[in-house]
Amino acid sequence: MTLNKHPRTVLAAALSATLLFIAGGAMAQDAGMEPEEQMDSDQPVDDTWITTKVKSSLLADTDVAGLQIDVETVNGVVTLSGDVEEQSQIEEARRIAADIDGVVEVDTSGLSTASATSDY
Repeated sequence: MTLNKHPRTVLAAALSATLLFIAGGAMAQDAGMEPEEQMDSDQPVDDTWITTKVKSSLLADTDVAGLQIDVETVNGVVTLSGDVEEQSQIEEARRIAADIDGVVEVDTSGLSTASATSDY
């Protein structure tokens, strides 16, 4: 078998070896740590993780219309936008987002109540 006849096989093998190398290094770093030590890392929390956690927390809360709230996070600043039914849901959404690890600020200026956006 020559490399010219099976370039996809060689590429797949190279990618697999690279992924194994990267995963092995990550596992080696965490090998000596207890699960609770892994959770209490001094590493900054990723914006994507914050967005996911805020969105899932909003969805889990029965008082907040989580499906109607968009969540965006940039450098730990969470911006909530969309429509909710009443002002109390805006305050609840702010509280939920502020309680998430890594959140430095919550901007709810993009949230509005349905009554504020309806036509008379």
